[in-house]
Amino acid sequence: MPALPSYASGVSDKPLLGDTIGDNLDRTIAAYGERDAVVDVQSGRRWTYREFGADVDALAAGLMARGIVAGDRVAIWAPNCPEWTLVQYATAKIGAILVNVNPAYRTFELEYVLKQSGVRMIVCTAEFKGCDYPAMVREASANAPTLEYVAVIGTDEWDSLRHDGVRAHAEDPDRLAAVQASLSADDPINIQYTSGTTGFPKGATLSHHNILNNGYFVGELCHYSADDRICIPVPYYHCFGMVMGNLAATSHGAATVIPAPAFDPAATLEAVQRERCTSLYGVPTMFIAELALADFDSYDLSTLRTGIMAGSPCPVEVMKQVIDRMGMTEVSICYGMTETSPVSTQTRADDTIEQRVATVGRVGPHLEVKVVDPATGATLERGEPGELCTRGYSVMLGYWNDDEKTGEAIDSARWMHTGDIGVMDADGYVAVTGRIKDIVIRGGENIYPREIEEFLYTHPDVLDAQVIGVPDARYGEELMAWIRLREGAQPLDAQRLREFCEGRLAHYKVPKYVHVVDEFPMTVTGKVRKVEMREIAVSLLE
Repeated sequence: MPALPSYASGVSDKPLLGDTIGDNLDRTIAAYGERDAVVDVQSGRRWTYREFGADVDALAAGLMARGIVAGDRVAIWAPNCPEWTLVQYATAKIGAILVNVNPAYRTFELEYVLKQSGVRMIVCTAEFKGCDYPAMVREASANAPTLEYVAVIGTDEWDSLRHDGVRAHAEDPDRLAAVQASLSADDPINIQYTSGTTGFPKGATLSHHNILNNGYFVGELCHYSADDRICIPVPYYHCFGMVMGNLAATSHGAATVIPAPAFDPAATLEAVQRERCTSLYGVPTMFIAELALADFDSYDLSTLRTGIMAGSPCPVEVMKQVIDRMGMTEVSICYGMTETSPVSTQTRADDTIEQRVATVGRVGPHLEVKVVDPATGATLERGEPGELCTRGYSVMLGYWNDDEKTGEAIDSARWMHTGDIGVMDADGYVAVTGRIKDIVIRGGENIYPREIEEFLYTHPDVLDAQVIGVPDARYGEELMAWIRLREGAQPLDAQRLREFCEGRLAHYKVPKYVHVVDEFPMTVTGKVRKVEMREIAVSLLE
């Protein structure tokens, strides 16, 4: 019998949604108007769906009163806050394209985004982590010729947007409805800049259809209903927050809970306890930080049922603790990328712990995945590693104003080439073992850092571990392990680590170098920046 190809398609008894985001929100308001929609723990503010819908419509009308029309780009540059969510849905209501700006960006990066996407209006925070955002906007605007309007959250400019909208809406109540009815679900609605390792970031352009359906089906696999309350400490500027969080919630009538503007482990657990959250999101490093709190056991997390862990591989021990100590028995692992709205594969509530830590689940509903030979493009047999590709409703429209880069990422058959190394097993579960660019080749041996990292987590003194390749005159590359130690642990050097690995790892997989740190270089979304780690490592070894 011939071997199965590494291809799988996601079946579903639920059809894709044909709504725009605005129409879908209106359906939810009609069904669940008096239930909580948004809760901001830090400020104490909360909105029912009916109240949220009224504020979204007022802001949408205010944008129209400023002359913003469908297709115009409106940037949002702020940490997590209710205003971020209001802007997300207000722009969707009128067909303006929301441009997500990373809160960590500074003037040079902001200027690039404003200019490259042709932003007409930016909504920004006044201050965050000691930075004056309006001042940076003023500086960047000198080289952003399309920028006409700046609204700073919490100031008169922001208030007038809503007040003008309330007045405009009262004077012409049918105008917003007419604009909303003219929109297509296939219209572009969102530009998210992917953090490239070289050159400038690329603007992944996503439609209503892309992100609404992805949020909806991620929520379906988490078994969301209007009874769920989702704690979202992950950033809104990324798909994890605004799609898997906000859109998964609003498409099911669930509540979103904002614990703090930026991730804080104690504030997150306090929000879960106070708001009786049923679901909690995070990247593995966030869960590690929460579990490491000295007073962790004092929090009442008994309402937690599910949640999502994504962004980077989940260590086995962390998953076990999330299930046993946090009560998240149905926690789901998701895999994806901004260019695919983002989720392509997801574990299910009844999957085993092994399937949740050794794989990133199975293909999502209405999607396809395959594993191909990166050199030839041929689909490989199951069990063989190759490049993971995905196709379906989730694949972006393209990179904004960059046909060349779009063509490099999406082939003529509309397959998105992820750049990740994947292996599909006989049951269709996919394991992601690294980036094609992250493979370490030592003396001709291909080494996958994920395998070694999983092993290092079994060391009793290791809290977190990352493995990278560093240049070596003899073998081409050698391995370096970056280690975060548990509190009170004994010092760990290369010799001690080598003794721990001896007889348990092949000799060529044993890290030659060990670098102990308090923190890893991270992106705002909680992904470890291995590119920066390599740069630091090279300077350390000189």
